[in-house]
Amino acid sequence: MATFGHITPERCAQLGRALTSAGLSWQDNGHQDRPEFLTYTATDPHGRRWTISPATSNQITPSKPASLWQARCAENSHSSPVSSARAVAEHIRYLPA
Repeated sequence: MATFGHITPERCAQLGRALTSAGLSWQDNGHQDRPEFLTYTATDPHGRRWTISPATSNQITPSKPASLWQARCAENSHSSPVSSARAVAEHIRYLPA
């Protein structure tokens, strides 16, 4: 069974800081207390909307414990790998149009 105990308030704050540092506008749906329902949305420099969700415990690699997030863009059917907050923000920021 997938769990989400790895998504802590600090991990959520890290993602918010990473998205802000990347210059992306973003918001969350307010479910930090229920990570299985938590999503963030961010808009990239090309106007595409991305949904960022926490990875499940089954998706996390022990050798990369900070890789907790995955982003998806419906417009271009693109998904990022499960990555750290900074890497997800950079992926969204720098993916070509």
